[in-house]
Amino acid sequence: MADEQTITDLKDLGTADAFPTAVNSQVTSTAPLREKIVDKQGRAYATGRRKDAVARVWLKPGTGKITINGRDQEVYFARPTLRLVINQPFGLTDRIGSYDIVATVKGGGLSGQAGAVLHGISQALTRFEPALRGVVKSAGFLTRDSRTVERKKYGKAKARRSFQFSKR
Repeated sequence: MADEQTITDLKDLGTADAFPTAVNSQVTSTAPLREKIVDKQGRAYATGRRKDAVARVWLKPGTGKITINGRDQEVYFARPTLRLVINQPFGLTDRIGSYDIVATVKGGGLSGQAGAVLHGISQALTRFEPALRGVVKSAGFLTRDSRTVERKKYGKAKARRSFQFSKR
């Protein structure tokens, strides 16, 4: 019984020196995959799109003021749900009140414009802080929502709705 091992011998086997290839080969890098992209004024720029709306968004550190087409967000998006949509990336990343947003939006309706601003803010936020990209991407904010209105077909009242059937 010369091959018997004690508990202290087993404890010595579990150290990093006993298995240098298994433990020491795992090297983790803390550097982000992408670089910070800002202009000369220290702003991050991005374009957001939704339906027929296109939003140009500039993000810079500040107090949390959001300006859309020269107006405050409460004035431009009167509905609270649209304001909630715009502020989703900040709530998700715990950055509420830390960035100022200046956005210009064209085309579409208010709902599409809010989606476009959301997309633009998310893109600009990941350009300013690349470490947040994984969180914002997993929430689906970096993907353009490609759903659009289906076109009207001939012989139909709308895209799929038929005219009312008359028996007589």
